[in-house]
Amino acid sequence: MGKIGIFGSSFDPITNVHLWTASTVAHRCKLDRVIFLPCSSQRSDKQMHISDEHRWKLIHLAINGNDKFVVNDFEMKQHAWDIATYLTMEHFKEKYPDDEVYFIMGADLLVDIAEGKWKKSKELVQENKFIVMARNGIDILAAIAKSPILRNSDDGQTFHLIDKGLAMEISSTYIRDEFQQGGEPRYLLPESCYEYITINHLYQ
Repeated sequence: MGKIGIFGSSFDPITNVHLWTASTVAHRCKLDRVIFLPCSSQRSDKQMHISDEHRWKLIHLAINGNDKFVVNDFEMKQHAWDIATYLTMEHFKEKYPDDEVYFIMGADLLVDIAEGKWKKSKELVQENKFIVMARNGIDILAAIAKSPILRNSDDGQTFHLIDKGLAMEISSTYIRDEFQQGGEPRYLLPESCYEYITINHLYQ
């Protein structure tokens, strides 16, 4: 039996922090594979700044050479209104029936689930396992204790809490802004991605 982590994000663009986070989680939680899952570009709560084709290409460039990292377009190809993390996890558990599948997320998203803001929040928590990364200013244990959804599902196996030990939160927004303003965000993302963005005049 293997262990797989599902790492969803806009990846607009993918950054060195995404890669470092995935690598740290894989190492600490002994994952055999991390699946990078770019979100749909049709979401009403997020606006993508480049095409799906460019996002897809950048992720491939970024993870090239790491055998534990793969990219999957399951959510990218769906209508946004059909997507729920609960259904995404069902899909991957069916796809990998012999493996343990974890959803990787930041503590900020855990708070949203705790407040019932996600579709099928209760079922999502009851039927899945999570790797939750610390975020500055969020008390993960307090969030679990305060929420009936979370505290009644926490059997000690549901949430694997992880503090990366370094508050490194370079955002994709910052990188986009730097490109737009003629800045130099070169060392915040892989060199191959920096070159691809520059050659294709993305985020200008």
